Amino acid sequence: MMLPFRRLAWAIALVAGTGTALAQTTVIETPPQTQTQVLVTEPLALSPDQRTVIYRTIRQERVLPAQPTVQYRVGMRVPETVTLYDVPRSLVTEVPGVRTYKYMLVNNRVWLVDPATSEIVAEVAE
Repeated sequence: MMLPFRRLAWAIALVAGTGTALAQTTVIETPPQTQTQVLVTEPLALSPDQRTVIYRTIRQERVLPAQPTVQYRVGMRVPETVTLYDVPRSLVTEVPGVRTYKYMLVNNRVWLVDPATSEIVAEVAE
């Protein structure tokens, strides 16, 4: 009678131990968080003096003004049909922060554009 009882006790201990061991090795995986990067061009911070230099320098350039087909604002994308011009070297010397941008002239306003995103980063008026 003692032998079957021991076998039963061993079987119970084995099952109980296996359940505990399985609970300890359970791994819960969560799906990886996917992050989408949205390239947002920040508005360009310019001092009043820099704005004056930019406006005066670019107004001296001989470029064709773009037609005001839309109402432009900082942060919007420029249509592909608009001609963008390189910033003059003399301006880059005085305001190095505008080196990587292009510009367009619309309604006596200078619009600086990030060529990588086609987004307007600054509006400069007289």
